[in-house]
Amino acid sequence: MLVTLIKSPSLIPWFSKTKQLKFCHLGMAKIAIISISFLSLILLALANGSNAGNITIYWGQNGNEGTLADACATRNYEFAILAFLPVFGKGQTPMLNLAGHCDPSANGCTGLTSDIDSCQANGIKVLLSLRGDVGSEPLGSSKEARQVATYLWNNYLGGNSSSRPLGPAVLDGIDFDIEGGSNKHWDDLARYLKGYSNQGKKVYLSAAPQCPFPDAWVGKALQTGLFDYVWVQFYNNPPCQYNGDDISNLEYAWKQWTSDIPADKIFLGLPASPEAAGSGFIAVDDLLSTVLPAIKGSPKYGGVMLWSRYYDDQSGYSSAIKNQV
Repeated sequence: MLVTLIKSPSLIPWFSKTKQLKFCHLGMAKIAIISISFLSLILLALANGSNAGNITIYWGQNGNEGTLADACATRNYEFAILAFLPVFGKGQTPMLNLAGHCDPSANGCTGLTSDIDSCQANGIKVLLSLRGDVGSEPLGSSKEARQVATYLWNNYLGGNSSSRPLGPAVLDGIDFDIEGGSNKHWDDLARYLKGYSNQGKKVYLSAAPQCPFPDAWVGKALQTGLFDYVWVQFYNNPPCQYNGDDISNLEYAWKQWTSDIPADKIFLGLPASPEAAGSGFIAVDDLLSTVLPAIKGSPKYGGVMLWSRYYDDQSGYSSAIKNQV
């Protein structure tokens, strides 16, 4: 509501000068109170909005989880991670593994282009996850890291190749899910990949380290400051996960990650159902009433990552939390 102050006493002759002053002071005081209250509401809304989180989902490791397009159509997720590209480097022919969804060896995954496009049309970022396990040492040198980065750029990101495994779709970035093998040259790979952002389309980088800090495999790479998002796996790791009645271990580890890793946003990685991991599942009520309030105060809080779409589809976990993440 706009308040007009009448300045000319001649327009209101029955007011004494004293009454006019009282009127002005009272009016201005009311306006000041309203303004402060309104400003407080705006600041509160901005504060809440700044810590509003998103949900990340891994898709691709169960043929019964539905299509990628179906997952994105739920509008529950802000990020969809294609899992996985486990074979690359060491002179190997890179090979996708998307479980029962398609056969990459027969060029059968190119049909995913339409799914990826539909996800991106809804504002969802789609990334490809590199998988590294025990015994897997795909990067033997900085030169090899550069070769892998070039392959990823040309075949999955903004480059050009006549044999793109997912068809002409252009992914938004690369995810590092490295859980074994060597801890060398992941920082080199991150630098080379991020360098392609200079060619017109930003390449997003994310990683899914284990919650013990620092991570044994990608810890050095994460210190480069090149990663946009880090979804820390707070499961299958009892020393730093929520145990059902004590949040102290999780909270301590969370503070380490958010204070020491120079990423834009840190996510709480969780299994979407008790069956999705050996340990670390957090019931919805506990997540909303105990865990999230303890970690959302960090300006680096990004939301929750869920493993995986199959289990989330079965449990409805993301639907239960999305309005309060």
